[in-house]
Amino acid sequence: MGALSQIFHALADPTRRAILARLMTGESSVSELAEPFEMTLPAVSKHLKVLERAGLISRGREAQFRPARIEPKGLIGVEAWIETYRSRWAERLEDYLRQMQDGAPPSAGKTGQDSGK
Repeated sequence: MGALSQIFHALADPTRRAILARLMTGESSVSELAEPFEMTLPAVSKHLKVLERAGLISRGREAQFRPARIEPKGLIGVEAWIETYRSRWAERLEDYLRQMQDGAPPSAGKTGQDSGK
């Protein structure tokens, strides 16, 4: 699985997104992260491993305490991917709004290619 696919896979799960949201406030232990969830510590650890493999968090090693912390640079690949499509999406939205203003029904399935105008 490629890096971007791993990130999207990690972000697809609501529990992992909640863990990331919690880590935005600072590093936490597995037991602290498990508190709001009805799941075992090993289950939370599995979620942390998915996030770690995706590069979204890192884990420290302080004796038995392995705090998890967010790795913002892990989202750089997602940001770059989104940015490549942002201008296309904005262009399509502008086309749609222009058609709505002109009173024409929006083109279904338009690919953004010039239609010979």
